[in-house]
Amino acid sequence: MSRATATRAAALGAASLLGGVIALGGVAMSGELGGGTTTVVRTSPAPTAAAPVADDGRLSVSEIYARAAPGVVQITSTAAAEDNPSSFEQQAAPEQALGSGFVIDKTGHIVTNYHVIAGADQIEVSFSNQDTLSATIVGSDPSTDIAVLRVQSSSRGLAPLAFGNSDNIRVGDLVVAIGNPFGLRRTATAGIVSAVQERTITAPNGYPIDHVIQTDAQINSGNSGGPLLSARGEVIGVNSQIARADGSTGSVGIGFAVPSNTVKDVVAQLTTTGRVDRAYLGISGSTINAELARVFRLPVDEGVLVEGVAAGSAAAKAGLRGGITDVVVAGESHVLGGDVIVAVGGRRVGSTDELRDALARHKPGQTVNIQIHRGTKIETVKVTLGRQSSSPQG
Repeated sequence: MSRATATRAAALGAASLLGGVIALGGVAMSGELGGGTTTVVRTSPAPTAAAPVADDGRLSVSEIYARAAPGVVQITSTAAAEDNPSSFEQQAAPEQALGSGFVIDKTGHIVTNYHVIAGADQIEVSFSNQDTLSATIVGSDPSTDIAVLRVQSSSRGLAPLAFGNSDNIRVGDLVVAIGNPFGLRRTATAGIVSAVQERTITAPNGYPIDHVIQTDAQINSGNSGGPLLSARGEVIGVNSQIARADGSTGSVGIGFAVPSNTVKDVVAQLTTTGRVDRAYLGISGSTINAELARVFRLPVDEGVLVEGVAAGSAAAKAGLRGGITDVVVAGESHVLGGDVIVAVGGRRVGSTDELRDALARHKPGQTVNIQIHRGTKIETVKVTLGRQSSSPQG
């Protein structure tokens, strides 16, 4: 299997919520927008060409482009071709993937998607001044599809972009994507934020990426890793995936960006340690809704129903119990009879998304109190969290 094929297979694989499956039906989520397919993060305004700013801080699309484009780069990653022992033909040419990225500081750190550089033997970064430099990988995180590169360049040749607060964006807000679709350098497309709630995409290693930003700004192959910018010219997301209708080969106006608040945390860890460690509980489960609670007389009408517990996991060691009875409600399968998680570390948990958010606030090895309903009883279980593996199957 080629690198591009392997990346596509990983990106399209079933997502695991701590062991549970999440999928978006009716479309194929392509993780290969790049071809066939953290240092301290800056939050100050990007030092680029001056452009007039409106009284409320909002910029026009042309002003956003003038400020941000010098900090957007094209990334070319090259991997050696796979040998084919059964072929007598000459060895195939090396595989290349094209993607985008952006400068985040004056020391040469660049953010892009993991899937743009996955398996690369050589990475080159092309700047707006036509310079092309070799880059090294500082660290990568397949679980969020984020990677940090570094180039050796004078600070004068670098135009860092500033991160904004992705929690502040709202549906309908203007956004601009800048990248290199199909190798067309520093192309701008504009649109709006289409959705910010309950959007989850699948990372290259199969884990879910929560709270992604949906936009109708046109994103195509080669845009991967480029910035999604707010009306203030700040990076509020990293363009990562698109939805494609059956038979479609291009954008249908549904793109997804990893939110900047997620990216900032990942980048900070990658530039400090080269890796990201995440706490792991070890359960598969589903969100309890009012219908499920009513039909099966569950003790609460919101929380996370524990359907399975991984052997040897933190949850298993703490004695959490999974379900034993298979049922189908409104076309969805559930396993009843297990514990119901309603709080982690004193924070209420009403859904699988909220459970992941609560666990993300803790580190591997930390002990946390998890409140559960077990039958008619309310109990508190102490759990020493494990470390998330490189893939849901690991």
